[in-house]
Amino acid sequence: MSHDFSRPVTGHVPVLRLGDVLLVTLQGDLYDSTAQQLQEDIGEMIVSTGVTGVVIDISGVEIVDSFLGRVLAEIAAKARLLAARTVVAGMRPAVAITMVELGLTLPGLHTALTTEAAMELLAGLDPDTRSGGLRQESR
Repeated sequence: MSHDFSRPVTGHVPVLRLGDVLLVTLQGDLYDSTAQQLQEDIGEMIVSTGVTGVVIDISGVEIVDSFLGRVLAEIAAKARLLAARTVVAGMRPAVAITMVELGLTLPGLHTALTTEAAMELLAGLDPDTRSGGLRQESR
């Protein structure tokens, strides 16, 4: 396996570790090479650090198209195989509406309104909870 060390830094999405959670903040458009590198980075960091959760903050994303929806679903699927849960935080109402109109689903993902709520969700997430649901409601 070869690595492309000439890849421009501007296309890199930082992945930060906060305790047992990785925090990824997406800003603007995500391109093919950047998305692939992000998936690799998240997978490697889950394995090397043993984190149990991934929060992807999309509050800086204006549009979620089928490409980004697929990338998010793939990240969640890979994280799940590595024993980590994924929560998407900060989805704008217009983004949610567009996703519904396009018929995009995010299998394997939980959602939260804010990054803080996503962290709380991961801290209290029941391991037997089925993925793919929306925010958990209190009863």
